[in-house]
Order: sequence, then structure tokens, then C-alpha cells
Amino acid sequence: MTDNRADERVAAGVIGVGSMGQHHARVYSELPSTTLAGVADADSDRAMQVASDYGSTSMDRAELLAAADIVSIAVPTRFHADIVEECIGANVDVLVEKPFVDDHARGRELANDAREAGVTLQVGHIERFNPAIRVLDEIVPDLDVVSIDIDRLGPPLDRANEDNVIMDLMTHDIDILLSLVEASIRTLSAVARDDSHAIAQFEFTNGTVSTVTASRLTQEKIRALSITAESCRVNVDMISQTVEIHRRSLPEYVESNGDIRYRHESVVERPMVENGEPLKGQLEAFVDAAKNGTEPVVTAEDALAVLEITEQIEELALAPAPEVTRT
Repeated sequence: MTDNRADERVAAGVIGVGSMGQHHARVYSELPSTTLAGVADADSDRAMQVASDYGSTSMDRAELLAAADIVSIAVPTRFHADIVEECIGANVDVLVEKPFVDDHARGRELANDAREAGVTLQVGHIERFNPAIRVLDEIVPDLDVVSIDIDRLGPPLDRANEDNVIMDLMTHDIDILLSLVEASIRTLSAVARDDSHAIAQFEFTNGTVSTVTASRLTQEKIRALSITAESCRVNVDMISQTVEIHRRSLPEYVESNGDIRYRHESVVERPMVENGEPLKGQLEAFVDAAKNGTEPVVTAEDALAVLEITEQIEELALAPAPEVTRT
């Protein structure tokens, strides 16, 4: 949908209004650039409730695709490909939650179909729109990066989720990592405990190394990224949306009352981060790409690259260990 009438509101719809989809409906109802045309969900009672909450209408998918210019898809992953295909066929621009699809070849076909049809296809890797990550994007090109470590940890889910911790949580950070490192992966290793705690280690062709940890077993919620560079260390808290740059360490011995103590002091910079809701930033960017016919921030190709690596990590970390025969 390319629309030169920049001040005209876009009719938006949401397919799947569960724990995440309901927030898409809320944001579309709040954005000055969109109106919430309707919502659809397999649970009709749920759809009617969310529609009522945000002053919209519950519809079936066919009705929604006829009424909307753009839609968000927030249903279980196994349904993504078929619904994206329906949207492309209806010439409706689409944002689909991550992971993009559960079949790489099908995802490639959908990316090609969307391009040929002139349909905007964006994938919901929402952390790209975290204000702290946006600031980090501006910092990294000036750094001599040595390593990047990312932790996404939290307690067990209190809701149903079909995806393991690698596909559900680690996917976010693989996407961030690939957006930060302009090099290909030389080596990749991974281990996991069941499907709830996983660690992946990367070595890139430019020498950067990285460790990414995802867990549903910790009782503390952590969303943290740290970069070690030759000139500084950068710490990012994705929850508080803060960035700290430790530029220089000043070690010294200090005498106090006859005692000699050792201390370190560092110069810490705190870049300004304009805090905001990542989902709002994501949907604003999607609307802009759809209206202007420009490339979305997170393309289908970006998501497929993440999916390929995620599948490799699953194979490395979750494949059954070979049986050992003792004699």
C-alpha cells in the first residue's frame, strides 16, 4: 500500500488477539496515523472483548482483510505462513510476529511473493525498536568491538507457548546480534538444558565473539547486553532502556589512616535515551513503510537469516545425545 496522502489514517487490523495481539490492537487504536478497523481471533468471545475494549469490531479473517489496509498477525507460529499468504493475496500489508515461519523454504516463497505483489512484509523482531538498542545502533559503528554478550532470562511462563526457549527468546537476541555485527559467522556452538535454558557461542569472521543466553528458569527477569571494545565497555539494560559507556579506568593506591587500599574509578557516559514503548515504535515504522512503499526495518530476509541460525542452534543444543553402550 503506497499512499501519498500522508495525513490520511490507515485502516489497521489484528489477527490473533491473545497476550501479544491485544497490545497491537491497543496501539493501533492510539496511533494518530491509524484506525483500528477490526480484529479476528479463533476465540470469538476473546475477539469481541478486545474489539469492545478498543472501540472496534470483531470480524472473521475474510471480512478483516477486506476492511483493512494493513494487519498484524499474532497467532501461533504454525499458522503464520498460511495467513501471510492470505494477506498477500488480498494485497494487504502485513506485520507478522516472530518467528516469521516454521519452514525456511516457505518463508522464502512468501518473501518473493510479497515483493512481486508490492506488499510490505515486516517481521516483528520488537527489540530492534527498543530505544536503548536504537541508541546502541548509533554507537557500535565507532567501536572496535571484541565481544558481545546478551542475556535474556526470566521465570517459567504463566501462559501457553508452543516455541522452545531458543525459538521464543533467543530469536530476539540473534536478530540484534546480526544487526550489530557486519560479518559472517565462522563458528557456532550451543548447549541447552531441556528446552528451557540455552547458551549459544558465536565467532565471526571479523574476530568478534559473542555469547547469547536465553532462559525460562531464572527467578530474576534480565534483558541485558554488554559490549567489550578495545576503547570502552558498553552496558545496555533493555528493560530500563538505559545505556552506559565506561570509557576509562583509573586504578590507584590510596592511603587512609596508614592503610593502603586499591581502587578503580571509571569515566561513565550515559547517552540520552528517549524512553518509549518498543511496540509503538515498531508499528509506527510498519505504517510508514506501508504508506511510503519503503523497505521495512526488519525484512523477511532479515527474519529468514535469524531463523536459519536459530534452527542450527536448536539442532546443536536440543538434538538427542547419542546412546553410549557400556561393555
